[in-house]
Amino acid sequence: MKAAPHRKRTIKRRPGKLRPDEVRELFARLAELDPKPTTELAYSTPFELLVAVILSAQATDVGVNKATKRLFPLANTPERLLALGEEGLKRQISTIGLYNAKAANVIAMCRQLLERHHGEVPRTREALEALPGVGRKTANVVLNTAFGEATIAVDTHIFRVANRTGLAPGKTVRAVEDALLDVVPDEYRRDAHHWLILHGRYTCKARKPECPRCPIRDLCRWPDKTDDP
Repeated sequence: MKAAPHRKRTIKRRPGKLRPDEVRELFARLAELDPKPTTELAYSTPFELLVAVILSAQATDVGVNKATKRLFPLANTPERLLALGEEGLKRQISTIGLYNAKAANVIAMCRQLLERHHGEVPRTREALEALPGVGRKTANVVLNTAFGEATIAVDTHIFRVANRTGLAPGKTVRAVEDALLDVVPDEYRRDAHHWLILHGRYTCKARKPECPRCPIRDLCRWPDKTDDP
């Protein structure tokens, strides 16, 4: 996410967790910079998104997009992927880490979609999490990005941003998710996942955070901010 001029407001801060007014200000600034955030995974249907998210575990979105650019023209429905077969799928996604296990999960997922859901991606968390290869984070991404629900999928980027900034501190991914759902204002909740993951991916990086150009630096509680060069 590129930094850009933003509205400056003076907010008195205190150590620790962000106050509600600071949380609102944080999201107002991220929304001003990127009014319509979305996933960087390439997809055109809920099913393609589901496959891409399964493939993205411990892999980059760029790497997944390269693989699905080859895969989806050949097979982008449960029926076509089953016809391609596990070995055929492996050949298409072999550049992605853990591709053997992921191919097995995707094929099993396709079979279950056809057997239980008429080939359609279900729109409930319970049904999504019952699919092979689909956990809570994947279900949250699909519910949010494909179906517009106000879920927040916490990955390593969001976990880091939530703890560093004081937005929603927590010791576990689920604790951070619950904290975010509690503090994010309703009008920002649907897009919060995308704003935070992009902020963590491009600004609040793990090793060399770009604090000097961070649009929420003055709100952030992290004591080890990077100095100006």
